[in-house]
Amino acid sequence: MNESVLERLCQVNPDLEIWWDSSPLVFESWVRDMVASAPEEKKSSLEEQLSRIYVVDDPARSLVRGCTTNPPLSLTAVNNDPDFWNEWIDDLISSNPGLELSEYFWLTYKEVIRRGAEMMLPIWEASNGRFGYISGQLDPRLLTDVDKMVETAQEIRAIAPNLMIKVPASTQGVEVVRTLTSMAIPTNVTTCFTLPQIWAVAQAAADGVEIANENGVSMDKWRAVITMMIGRLTEHPVLDEQAKRRGIQLTWADKHWLGIYIFRKAFHLLKENALPSKMLACSMRYGPLVGGKNHFWDVEKIAGDIVYTMPPYVLEPLFQNCEDLTFEEEILYDDVPYEVMEKMSKIPYVLQSWDENGMEIDQFNDHPATIATAETFSKASIGLEKYVGERLAIVTGNKVREVSG
Repeated sequence: MNESVLERLCQVNPDLEIWWDSSPLVFESWVRDMVASAPEEKKSSLEEQLSRIYVVDDPARSLVRGCTTNPPLSLTAVNNDPDFWNEWIDDLISSNPGLELSEYFWLTYKEVIRRGAEMMLPIWEASNGRFGYISGQLDPRLLTDVDKMVETAQEIRAIAPNLMIKVPASTQGVEVVRTLTSMAIPTNVTTCFTLPQIWAVAQAAADGVEIANENGVSMDKWRAVITMMIGRLTEHPVLDEQAKRRGIQLTWADKHWLGIYIFRKAFHLLKENALPSKMLACSMRYGPLVGGKNHFWDVEKIAGDIVYTMPPYVLEPLFQNCEDLTFEEEILYDDVPYEVMEKMSKIPYVLQSWDENGMEIDQFNDHPATIATAETFSKASIGLEKYVGERLAIVTGNKVREVSG
């Protein structure tokens, strides 16, 4: 077998998991594009390696153990196959006349999730519910509405047994995690960047498990992950602005060490306190070039008993530029340079982010990375709603009101 870089990564720890970070509906077209763009002499080998990431004919044999989606990725899935989705949405509207645009949007969004869940279900069944989950994200426009988030979470969960609910690490999201966990509904915490958020939602999940046990709720098919959006924390302009005001020049390496340090610290905090959630890494950025060799620090330096969710922009450089990388269990390392820690210790944005007590729960919604990411996700939800609205106008012949946030 022509071993791939991902297969070598998985050898670091038997509990290391790779998840596909996009709708499963776009996987085959991504593979075709990757192979088509590869040098002729590498096409056959690359196609063989990529075909093992998700095995279309026998998903239970796939390298990936789960899948994450979000509103931008759901919109991408629809745009990836407009002929199919135009017909599907038109049939939906014709078969259910008189609904509001928001209702047509919600039914379409749930169908994208359902089709993805169906593709991952054989993995879930073969692992007896341990793997094969797909994350369905709550509408990010509900960031502060506990009751509505819980209600829609139950609705998404009812779509398929391998549905995991993506809950925001907002002030109100902490309570949603506790509530959903008490109902044995799996969760994936998103819009999460800082150690205070990770600590709060991990404790909320632990509380939820305790409540479930007291109420006799079976947790056999429950699990929880906490997503740290590494790049979205370290790339926020506030970090550079605060550093500059203090006469500090931050390099690319400084910022990446910061993300690595916080992720490692979160990993150890959860392990040492026997909390039931597992750390998941996303928003990883490619680089650097060291001694003429391509590296991917955001992947390499946290390798261990974690989950990686990898979109095409992570997988492409791994396969195209880092195919010779080897890995060690670097999540256990303590090798962040002293000078990096010294710089970072002077920046308020960092102090707020790398200490579990750096923020109170009621400050989560005001964190710059939370504001920026929630806005991006909300725009994508609006984008899908507008797409459905265009079909509604065509089918009914009526102009649809402008969708707003």
